[in-house]
Amino acid sequence: MDRQQDIGELSQIRRDKLSALEAAGRSPYLVTRYERTRQAEEVKSGFGALEGQTVRVCGRQMSKRDMGKAFFCDLLDGSGRIQLYVKVDDLGEEAFAEFKRWDIGDIIGAEGTVFRTKRGEISVHVRTIGLLSKSLRPLPEKFHGLTDMETRYRQRYVDLIVNPEVRDVFVKRSKAMTAIREFLTGEGFLEVDTPVLHLLDTGAAARPFKTRLNALDLPMLLRIELELYLKRLIVGGFDRVFEMGRIFRNEGMDHSHNPEFTMCEFYQAYTDYHGMMDLIERLFAHVAVSVTGSAKLTYQGTDIDLTPPWPRLTMVDAVRKYAGTDYGGWETDEAAREALRNLHIPCEAHFTKGDCLAAVFEEKCEEHLVQPVIIMDYPVEVSPLAKRKPDNPLFTERFEFFINRSEAGNAFSELNDPIDQRGRFEKQVALRRAQGVDARVDEDFLAALEYGMPPTGGLGFGVDRLVMLLTDSASIRDVLLFPTMKPTE
Repeated sequence: MDRQQDIGELSQIRRDKLSALEAAGRSPYLVTRYERTRQAEEVKSGFGALEGQTVRVCGRQMSKRDMGKAFFCDLLDGSGRIQLYVKVDDLGEEAFAEFKRWDIGDIIGAEGTVFRTKRGEISVHVRTIGLLSKSLRPLPEKFHGLTDMETRYRQRYVDLIVNPEVRDVFVKRSKAMTAIREFLTGEGFLEVDTPVLHLLDTGAAARPFKTRLNALDLPMLLRIELELYLKRLIVGGFDRVFEMGRIFRNEGMDHSHNPEFTMCEFYQAYTDYHGMMDLIERLFAHVAVSVTGSAKLTYQGTDIDLTPPWPRLTMVDAVRKYAGTDYGGWETDEAAREALRNLHIPCEAHFTKGDCLAAVFEEKCEEHLVQPVIIMDYPVEVSPLAKRKPDNPLFTERFEFFINRSEAGNAFSELNDPIDQRGRFEKQVALRRAQGVDARVDEDFLAALEYGMPPTGGLGFGVDRLVMLLTDSASIRDVLLFPTMKPTE
């Protein structure tokens, strides 16, 4: 008998048990509530005060061990597991016989006294017990469990039941998001919500998802960033704002990319990218300590230290250090393109010196950036929203920070010159239109800039990638409760 046939027969047996209960007028689905007084972990951690006391616990039955006229079974709730001791002398013959027919996976509620077994395990000696919901599908086999990653991602609800370490990942994710909010609100930032539905493809590199607003008969896009609306709020007088929101990008999927993911972006008036550097170092260290107890972590076998301050390198210096080529020696755009060809790096005909510098950095430098490091001063060609450096207008006051060879966040001294911004937008849109994209300049954002935006620092980072780091998770799917998956049919 194959596994699928076996599961089908076991499911039918459970359905037959349910039919018998319903025929007797005892359908578990008629139960509407159960008054729990303690969770499993509370019983165990508070044993000193609770020993001999009556408690009511409820959750999923995960195992049963038949001792003849008594059973030991494990009950799983949101806090963990607790052992139940169920004896025929306490329940009576009829109730005990009914309890014996319940299956692994059923949801039950039990009342009894707290005690410690002869083997030292804190347990509940059950006096009354009831079936609260019937599990019609068997859980994965006890010793094999749910191990296939595709199945685990598709059926996260089962994954959470049978793999306790998975539950811990998502508890830590929640703690991380709380710690981010605590830190930013403690720094005076106001949390806001901005639109998910956008009207314009502004020509940014990310490809958006398309939808339609039937009420106005308008084509719309799911957002690919939070930035432009948050900077409108800086114009409006909110000096410090942040948002943690879902972002949607219609692009590839791999171990670090999912089509929908969570971004945190924050903007602060009257500061620059140096202010953002100081802030992100402290934020990441704060979140790490809040979630794991330390700013020092181990990720996939590599020790990572998030303790501030982090080293800071210009992109020019990083390319000189790790790629052995010098931007200062490229006298023309063609000389820069020739340098790329000599390094066997893909190069397009329109690449300028700035484009070439960014390409060399991406291909030759990122692999060396294991410990947290800030790479600053990016070429203007790849930084359409960043302010130019006053002493060198070919570069911008932009930085990205890298951890474990991967970009973890992006920040600018925000461009607040509406004339310069228009020129960069128009160039970006023209390039995207040449590629067949119906891109348009965001005139409303430019209008906001024309009212005047103060000098501002802004930064964005992927929350999911931070959680991967904090939980030592190799794939972004491991830190998303329901990652995007290809249909099985």
